[in-house]
Amino acid sequence: MQAKEEVLQRVKEAKAASRVLAGLSSGVKNRALLAMADLLEEKGDVIKRENAKDLEYGREKGLSSALLDRLLLDDKRIRGMAQGLREVAALPDPVGEVVKMWRRPNGLQIGKLRVPLGVVAVIYESRPNVTADTAALCIKSGNAIVLRGGSEAIHSNRVIAALLQEAAQDAGVPPQAIQLVETTDREAVFHLLKMDGYVDLVVPRGGEGLIRFVAENSRIPVVYHYKGVCHTFVDKDADLEMAWSIAFNAKVQRPGVCNAMETLLVHRDIAQGFLPEMARRFREAGVELRGCQRSRQLVPDMKEATEEDWYAEYLDLILAVRVVDSLEEAVDHIHTYGSGHSEAIVTSNYATAMKFLRGVDAAAVYVNASTRFTDGYEFGLGAEMGISTQKLHVRGPMGLEDLTCCKFVILGQGQIRE
Repeated sequence: MQAKEEVLQRVKEAKAASRVLAGLSSGVKNRALLAMADLLEEKGDVIKRENAKDLEYGREKGLSSALLDRLLLDDKRIRGMAQGLREVAALPDPVGEVVKMWRRPNGLQIGKLRVPLGVVAVIYESRPNVTADTAALCIKSGNAIVLRGGSEAIHSNRVIAALLQEAAQDAGVPPQAIQLVETTDREAVFHLLKMDGYVDLVVPRGGEGLIRFVAENSRIPVVYHYKGVCHTFVDKDADLEMAWSIAFNAKVQRPGVCNAMETLLVHRDIAQGFLPEMARRFREAGVELRGCQRSRQLVPDMKEATEEDWYAEYLDLILAVRVVDSLEEAVDHIHTYGSGHSEAIVTSNYATAMKFLRGVDAAAVYVNASTRFTDGYEFGLGAEMGISTQKLHVRGPMGLEDLTCCKFVILGQGQIRE
Protein backbone atom coordinates (compact mmCIF):
# COMPACT_ATOMS: atom_id res chain seq x y z
CA MET A 1 0.00 0.00 0.00
CA GLN A 2 1.32 3.46 -0.91
CA ALA A 3 1.96 5.94 1.92
CA LYS A 4 -0.89 8.26 0.95
CA GLU A 5 -3.37 5.39 0.65
CA GLU A 6 -2.40 4.00 4.04
CA VAL A 7 -2.69 7.37 5.74
CA LEU A 8 -6.08 8.03 4.14
CA GLN A 9 -7.38 4.65 5.27
CA ARG A 10 -6.16 5.21 8.83
CA VAL A 11 -7.70 8.66 9.20
CA LYS A 12 -11.03 7.59 7.67
CA GLU A 13 -11.29 4.69 10.10
CA ALA A 14 -10.28 6.95 12.99
CA LYS A 15 -12.91 9.53 12.04
CA ALA A 16 -15.67 6.92 11.98
CA ALA A 17 -14.51 5.46 15.30
CA SER A 18 -14.35 8.90 16.92
CA ARG A 19 -18.11 9.32 16.56
CA VAL A 20 -18.69 6.04 18.39
CA LEU A 21 -16.07 6.80 21.02
CA ALA A 22 -17.54 10.23 21.78
CA GLY A 23 -20.75 8.57 22.97
CA LEU A 24 -19.21 5.91 25.22
CA SER A 25 -19.63 6.08 28.98
CA SER A 26 -16.76 6.72 31.38
CA GLY A 27 -17.17 3.16 32.65
CA VAL A 28 -16.55 1.60 29.24
CA LYS A 29 -13.55 3.82 28.57
CA ASN A 30 -12.07 3.12 32.00
CA ARG A 31 -12.50 -0.63 31.59
CA ALA A 32 -10.67 -0.40 28.28
CA LEU A 33 -7.78 1.52 29.84
CA LEU A 34 -7.42 -0.94 32.70
CA ALA A 35 -7.52 -3.87 30.27
CA MET A 36 -4.80 -2.18 28.19
CA ALA A 37 -2.62 -1.77 31.29
CA ASP A 38 -3.03 -5.41 32.26
CA LEU A 39 -2.25 -6.67 28.77
CA LEU A 40 0.90 -4.54 28.43
CA GLU A 41 2.27 -6.03 31.65
CA GLU A 42 1.17 -9.53 30.70
CA LYS A 43 2.94 -9.25 27.34
CA GLY A 44 6.03 -7.50 28.69
CA ASP A 45 8.40 -10.13 27.30
CA VAL A 46 6.88 -9.75 23.83
CA ILE A 47 7.30 -5.98 24.01
CA LYS A 48 10.93 -6.27 25.13
CA ARG A 49 11.68 -8.71 22.31
CA GLU A 50 10.34 -6.29 19.69
CA ASN A 51 12.06 -3.38 21.41
CA ALA A 52 15.39 -5.24 21.19
CA LYS A 53 15.06 -5.18 17.39
CA ASP A 54 14.68 -1.40 17.48
CA LEU A 55 17.64 -0.98 19.82
CA GLU A 56 19.82 -3.08 17.52
CA TYR A 57 18.73 -1.00 14.54
CA GLY A 58 19.42 2.19 16.49
CA ARG A 59 22.95 1.10 17.36
CA GLU A 60 23.59 0.23 13.71
CA LYS A 61 22.39 3.71 12.74
CA GLY A 62 24.74 5.25 15.30
CA LEU A 63 22.07 6.78 17.54
CA SER A 64 23.49 8.60 20.55
CA SER A 65 23.29 7.11 24.02
CA ALA A 66 20.59 9.67 24.87
CA LEU A 67 18.41 8.60 21.93
CA LEU A 68 18.95 4.93 22.69
CA ASP A 69 17.84 5.63 26.24
CA ARG A 70 14.65 7.20 24.91
CA LEU A 71 14.08 4.12 22.79
CA LEU A 72 14.61 1.55 25.56
CA LEU A 73 11.68 -0.35 27.06
CA ASP A 74 12.65 -2.38 30.11
CA ASP A 75 10.46 -3.87 32.83
CA LYS A 76 10.39 -0.60 34.75
CA ARG A 77 9.24 1.44 31.76
CA ILE A 78 6.64 -1.12 30.73
CA ARG A 79 5.26 -0.98 34.27
CA GLY A 80 5.36 2.80 33.95
CA MET A 81 3.28 2.67 30.77
CA ALA A 82 0.75 0.42 32.48
CA GLN A 83 0.65 2.65 35.53
CA GLY A 84 0.07 5.67 33.30
CA LEU A 85 -2.96 3.95 31.78
CA ARG A 86 -4.33 3.20 35.24
CA GLU A 87 -3.71 6.78 36.37
CA VAL A 88 -5.67 8.10 33.40
CA ALA A 89 -8.50 5.66 34.14
CA ALA A 90 -8.69 7.02 37.69
CA LEU A 91 -8.95 10.65 36.57
CA PRO A 92 -12.30 12.44 36.18
CA ASP A 93 -13.74 12.22 32.68
CA PRO A 94 -13.85 15.74 31.22
CA VAL A 95 -16.38 14.83 28.52
CA GLY A 96 -19.90 16.00 29.32
CA GLU A 97 -18.86 18.50 31.99
CA VAL A 98 -21.00 21.63 32.01
CA VAL A 99 -18.37 24.32 32.38
CA LYS A 100 -20.86 27.11 33.09
CA MET A 101 -24.54 27.92 32.64
CA TRP A 102 -26.45 31.20 32.71
CA ARG A 103 -29.97 32.51 32.06
CA ARG A 104 -30.76 35.34 29.67
CA PRO A 105 -33.55 37.90 30.27
CA ASN A 106 -35.69 36.12 27.66
CA GLY A 107 -35.54 32.92 29.69
CA LEU A 108 -33.01 31.05 27.50
CA GLN A 109 -30.54 28.96 29.47
CA ILE A 110 -27.13 29.02 27.79
CA GLY A 111 -24.30 26.72 28.78
CA LYS A 112 -20.92 25.44 27.69
CA LEU A 113 -20.51 21.66 27.46
CA ARG A 114 -17.11 19.96 27.24
CA VAL A 115 -16.80 17.64 24.20
CA PRO A 116 -13.96 15.72 22.47
CA LEU A 117 -11.92 17.33 19.70
CA GLY A 118 -12.48 14.32 17.41
CA VAL A 119 -9.31 12.86 15.86
CA VAL A 120 -5.82 13.65 17.15
CA ALA A 121 -2.68 12.79 15.18
CA VAL A 122 0.57 12.32 17.09
CA ILE A 123 3.84 12.40 15.14
CA TYR A 124 6.76 11.35 17.29
CA GLU A 125 10.31 10.04 17.40
CA SER A 126 12.14 7.42 19.45
CA ARG A 127 10.01 7.05 22.58
CA PRO A 128 7.64 4.08 22.14
CA ASN A 129 6.02 4.78 25.51
CA VAL A 130 4.36 7.73 23.76
CA THR A 131 2.19 5.18 21.93
CA ALA A 132 0.52 4.08 25.16
CA ASP A 133 0.52 7.46 26.93
CA THR A 134 -1.16 9.39 24.14
CA ALA A 135 -3.62 6.61 23.30
CA ALA A 136 -4.72 6.53 26.93
CA LEU A 137 -5.42 10.25 27.04
CA CYS A 138 -7.28 10.19 23.75
CA ILE A 139 -9.48 7.23 24.65
CA LYS A 140 -10.40 8.75 28.04
CA SER A 141 -11.19 12.14 26.47
CA GLY A 142 -13.29 10.51 23.72
CA ASN A 143 -10.87 11.16 20.85
CA ALA A 144 -9.62 8.73 18.23
CA ILE A 145 -5.86 8.79 17.72
CA VAL A 146 -3.63 8.37 14.67
CA LEU A 147 -0.05 7.52 15.63
CA ARG A 148 2.95 7.98 13.38
CA GLY A 149 6.18 7.03 15.13
CA GLY A 150 9.72 7.01 13.79
CA SER A 151 11.32 4.14 11.88
CA GLU A 152 13.73 3.60 14.79
CA ALA A 153 10.83 2.44 17.01
CA ILE A 154 8.60 0.70 14.48
CA HIS A 155 8.73 -2.79 16.04
CA SER A 156 7.97 -1.45 19.53
CA ASN A 157 5.17 0.79 18.30
CA ARG A 158 3.54 -2.01 16.29
CA VAL A 159 3.35 -4.43 19.19
CA ILE A 160 2.16 -1.80 21.69
CA ALA A 161 -0.54 -0.49 19.33
CA ALA A 162 -1.73 -4.03 18.56
CA LEU A 163 -2.01 -4.86 22.26
CA LEU A 164 -3.91 -1.63 22.94
CA GLN A 165 -6.33 -2.36 20.11
CA GLU A 166 -6.90 -5.91 21.33
CA ALA A 167 -7.68 -4.78 24.87
CA ALA A 168 -9.88 -1.92 23.65
CA GLN A 169 -12.02 -4.22 21.51
CA ASP A 170 -12.50 -6.72 24.32
CA ALA A 171 -13.71 -3.88 26.57
CA GLY A 172 -16.21 -2.46 24.06
CA VAL A 173 -14.15 0.37 22.54
CA PRO A 174 -13.79 0.30 18.74
CA PRO A 175 -10.19 -0.76 18.00
CA GLN A 176 -10.19 1.60 15.00
CA ALA A 177 -10.01 4.44 17.51
CA ILE A 178 -6.29 3.60 17.86
CA GLN A 179 -4.57 3.80 14.47
CA LEU A 180 -0.86 3.30 13.79
CA VAL A 181 0.57 4.43 10.45
CA GLU A 182 3.00 1.56 9.92
CA THR A 183 4.80 2.69 6.80
CA THR A 184 8.23 4.16 7.50
CA ASP A 185 8.06 6.22 4.30
CA ARG A 186 8.73 9.84 5.27
CA GLU A 187 6.07 10.95 2.79
CA ALA A 188 3.46 9.58 5.20
CA VAL A 189 3.99 12.52 7.54
CA PHE A 190 3.49 15.02 4.71
CA HIS A 191 0.25 13.32 3.64
CA LEU A 192 -1.03 13.10 7.21
CA LEU A 193 -0.56 16.85 7.66
CA LYS A 194 -2.92 17.49 4.73
CA MET A 195 -5.81 15.41 6.13
CA ASP A 196 -7.65 18.38 7.61
CA GLY A 197 -10.99 16.88 6.63
CA TYR A 198 -10.41 13.98 9.02
CA VAL A 199 -7.89 15.10 11.66
CA ASP A 200 -8.66 17.89 14.15
CA LEU A 201 -5.32 18.38 15.91
CA VAL A 202 -1.68 17.44 15.33
CA VAL A 203 0.79 16.98 18.19
CA PRO A 204 4.42 16.54 17.08
CA ARG A 205 6.91 15.16 19.61
CA GLY A 206 10.56 14.95 18.64
CA GLY A 207 13.55 16.98 17.53
CA GLU A 208 13.49 20.58 16.39
CA GLY A 209 13.65 19.54 12.72
CA LEU A 210 10.50 17.43 12.99
CA ILE A 211 8.63 20.17 14.87
CA ARG A 212 9.50 22.80 12.28
CA PHE A 213 8.53 20.52 9.40
CA VAL A 214 5.15 19.83 10.97
CA ALA A 215 4.48 23.47 11.84
CA GLU A 216 5.40 24.66 8.35
CA ASN A 217 3.51 21.98 6.39
CA SER A 218 0.35 21.28 8.37
CA ARG A 219 -3.11 22.35 7.26
CA ILE A 220 -4.31 21.15 10.68
CA PRO A 221 -3.91 23.09 13.97
CA VAL A 222 -0.65 22.10 15.71
CA VAL A 223 0.35 22.06 19.38
CA TYR A 224 4.11 21.85 19.76
CA HIS A 225 7.30 22.92 21.46
CA TYR A 226 10.41 23.43 19.38
CA LYS A 227 12.89 22.56 22.09
CA GLY A 228 13.53 22.64 25.82
CA VAL A 229 16.33 25.04 26.74
CA CYS A 230 15.75 24.94 30.50
CA HIS A 231 17.64 27.02 33.08
CA THR A 232 18.29 26.80 36.79
CA PHE A 233 19.25 30.06 38.54
CA VAL A 234 21.10 29.71 41.84
CA ASP A 235 20.35 32.93 43.68
CA LYS A 236 22.68 34.58 46.20
CA ASP A 237 20.28 33.50 48.99
CA ALA A 238 20.20 29.83 47.93
CA ASP A 239 20.77 27.00 50.35
CA LEU A 240 23.94 25.41 48.95
CA GLU A 241 23.04 21.80 49.69
CA MET A 242 19.65 22.28 48.08
CA ALA A 243 21.18 24.03 45.07
CA TRP A 244 23.76 21.29 44.51
CA SER A 245 21.07 18.61 44.71
CA ILE A 246 18.57 20.36 42.42
CA ALA A 247 21.12 21.34 39.77
CA PHE A 248 22.61 17.85 39.71
CA ASN A 249 19.21 16.22 39.34
CA ALA A 250 18.08 18.66 36.64
CA LYS A 251 21.10 17.82 34.47
CA VAL A 252 22.12 14.26 35.28
CA GLN A 253 19.01 12.27 36.23
CA ARG A 254 17.98 11.92 32.55
CA PRO A 255 19.84 14.34 30.28
CA GLY A 256 18.22 13.30 27.00
CA VAL A 257 14.78 14.77 27.71
CA CYS A 258 13.26 18.18 27.08
CA ASN A 259 12.88 19.15 30.76
CA ALA A 260 16.56 18.58 31.61
CA MET A 261 18.59 21.66 32.52
CA GLU A 262 20.79 22.96 29.70
CA THR A 263 22.14 26.17 31.29
CA LEU A 264 23.07 26.87 34.90
CA LEU A 265 22.98 30.51 36.02
CA VAL A 266 24.74 31.45 39.26
CA HIS A 267 24.61 34.73 41.19
CA ARG A 268 28.10 36.24 41.54
CA ASP A 269 27.78 36.55 45.33
CA ILE A 270 27.44 32.78 45.77
CA ALA A 271 29.48 31.57 42.81
CA GLN A 272 32.74 31.00 44.69
CA GLY A 273 31.04 28.91 47.36
CA PHE A 274 28.82 27.04 44.92
CA LEU A 275 30.53 26.45 41.57
CA PRO A 276 33.75 24.54 42.43
CA GLU A 277 31.87 21.88 44.41
CA MET A 278 29.09 21.76 41.80
CA ALA A 279 31.70 21.28 39.07
CA ARG A 280 33.30 18.44 41.04
CA ARG A 281 29.96 16.62 41.28
CA PHE A 282 29.26 17.14 37.62
CA ARG A 283 32.77 16.00 36.68
CA GLU A 284 32.28 12.74 38.57
CA ALA A 285 29.03 12.19 36.64
CA GLY A 286 30.75 12.75 33.29
CA VAL A 287 29.21 16.15 32.56
CA GLU A 288 31.14 18.44 30.21
CA LEU A 289 30.95 22.08 31.38
CA ARG A 290 31.11 25.09 29.06
CA GLY A 291 31.28 28.37 30.91
CA CYS A 292 31.62 32.13 30.71
CA GLN A 293 34.86 33.85 31.65
CA ARG A 294 33.92 34.31 35.32
CA SER A 295 32.84 30.69 35.60
CA ARG A 296 36.16 29.52 34.17
CA GLN A 297 38.09 31.63 36.65
CA LEU A 298 36.45 29.61 39.44
CA VAL A 299 36.64 26.27 37.58
CA PRO A 300 39.75 26.43 35.36
CA ASP A 301 39.18 23.11 33.55
CA MET A 302 35.80 24.30 32.25
CA LYS A 303 35.63 24.77 28.47
CA GLU A 304 34.89 28.21 27.07
CA ALA A 305 31.25 28.75 26.14
CA THR A 306 30.33 30.26 22.79
CA GLU A 307 27.22 32.25 21.90
CA GLU A 308 25.74 29.08 20.40
CA ASP A 309 26.00 27.28 23.75
CA TRP A 310 23.44 29.61 25.35
CA TYR A 311 20.88 28.58 22.73
CA ALA A 312 21.76 24.88 22.77
CA GLU A 313 19.49 22.00 23.71
CA TYR A 314 22.22 19.44 24.25
CA LEU A 315 20.08 16.47 25.32
CA ASP A 316 23.34 15.07 26.61
CA LEU A 317 25.77 15.36 29.53
CA ILE A 318 26.85 18.85 28.50
CA LEU A 319 26.01 21.99 30.46
CA ALA A 320 26.46 25.71 29.84
CA VAL A 321 27.34 27.79 32.93
CA ARG A 322 27.14 31.54 33.42
CA VAL A 323 27.74 33.81 36.41
CA VAL A 324 25.30 36.75 36.55
CA ASP A 325 25.23 39.91 38.64
CA SER A 326 21.57 39.93 39.61
CA LEU A 327 18.14 38.34 39.41
CA GLU A 328 17.29 40.77 36.62
CA GLU A 329 20.29 39.64 34.57
CA ALA A 330 19.29 36.00 35.07
CA VAL A 331 15.74 36.71 33.89
CA ASP A 332 17.04 38.67 30.89
CA HIS A 333 19.29 35.74 29.95
CA ILE A 334 16.35 33.34 30.17
CA HIS A 335 14.17 35.55 27.99
CA THR A 336 16.96 35.97 25.43
CA TYR A 337 18.02 32.34 25.12
CA GLY A 338 15.24 30.23 26.65
CA SER A 339 12.54 28.33 24.79
CA GLY A 340 9.64 28.99 27.18
CA HIS A 341 9.68 25.43 28.55
CA SER A 342 10.75 25.13 32.20
CA GLU A 343 12.78 27.51 34.38
CA ALA A 344 13.82 27.25 38.03
CA ILE A 345 15.23 29.39 40.81
CA VAL A 346 16.88 28.15 44.00
CA THR A 347 16.53 30.73 46.76
CA SER A 348 15.45 31.11 50.36
CA ASN A 349 14.33 34.71 49.72
CA TYR A 350 10.55 34.83 49.29
CA ALA A 351 10.49 38.21 47.55
CA THR A 352 13.13 37.09 45.06
CA ALA A 353 11.23 33.89 44.38
CA MET A 354 8.02 35.83 43.69
CA LYS A 355 9.84 38.20 41.33
CA PHE A 356 11.19 35.22 39.43
CA LEU A 357 7.74 33.57 39.22
CA ARG A 358 6.16 36.76 37.90
CA GLY A 359 9.04 37.81 35.67
CA VAL A 360 9.84 34.58 33.80
CA ASP A 361 7.69 33.80 30.77
CA ALA A 362 7.63 30.00 30.49
CA ALA A 363 5.19 27.10 30.55
CA ALA A 364 6.48 25.95 33.96
CA VAL A 365 8.34 28.06 36.54
CA TYR A 366 9.82 26.45 39.65
CA VAL A 367 10.99 27.64 43.03
CA ASN A 368 13.38 25.25 44.82
CA ALA A 369 12.66 22.21 42.67
CA SER A 370 14.13 20.47 39.63
CA THR A 371 12.85 21.22 36.14
CA ARG A 372 12.66 17.44 35.62
CA PHE A 373 9.16 17.50 37.13
CA THR A 374 7.60 19.11 34.03
CA ASP A 375 5.72 16.01 33.01
CA GLY A 376 2.07 15.04 32.80
CA TYR A 377 2.47 12.09 35.16
CA GLU A 378 4.39 14.14 37.74
CA PHE A 379 1.77 16.90 37.55
CA GLY A 380 -1.03 14.43 38.28
CA LEU A 381 -2.38 14.36 34.72
CA GLY A 382 -1.83 10.60 34.42
CA ALA A 383 0.20 11.12 31.24
CA GLU A 384 0.65 13.84 28.66
CA MET A 385 0.17 14.36 24.95
CA GLY A 386 3.22 16.58 24.96
CA ILE A 387 4.52 19.75 26.55
CA SER A 388 3.39 22.90 24.77
CA THR A 389 5.45 26.07 24.79
CA GLN A 390 2.70 27.85 22.84
CA LYS A 391 0.05 29.99 24.48
CA LEU A 392 -2.94 28.84 22.37
CA HIS A 393 -4.85 26.69 23.16
CA VAL A 394 -2.73 24.97 25.82
CA ARG A 395 0.57 25.63 27.59
CA GLY A 396 2.74 23.13 29.45
CA PRO A 397 1.94 19.42 29.88
CA MET A 398 -1.16 18.63 27.83
CA GLY A 399 -3.68 16.46 29.66
CA LEU A 400 -7.29 15.35 29.35
CA GLU A 401 -9.06 18.71 29.46
CA ASP A 402 -6.71 20.03 26.78
CA LEU A 403 -8.03 17.33 24.42
CA THR A 404 -11.52 18.77 24.64
CA CYS A 405 -13.27 21.93 23.56
CA CYS A 406 -16.64 23.38 24.49
CA LYS A 407 -19.84 23.73 22.55
CA PHE A 408 -22.72 25.97 23.49
CA VAL A 409 -25.96 24.29 24.53
CA ILE A 410 -29.14 26.38 24.66
CA LEU A 411 -32.28 25.33 26.50
CA GLY A 412 -35.51 27.13 25.68
CA GLN A 413 -39.27 27.01 26.13
CA GLY A 414 -40.31 28.12 22.65
CA GLN A 415 -38.46 31.45 22.46
CA ILE A 416 -38.11 33.09 19.04
CA ARG A 417 -35.99 36.08 18.11
CA GLU A 418 -37.83 39.27 17.30
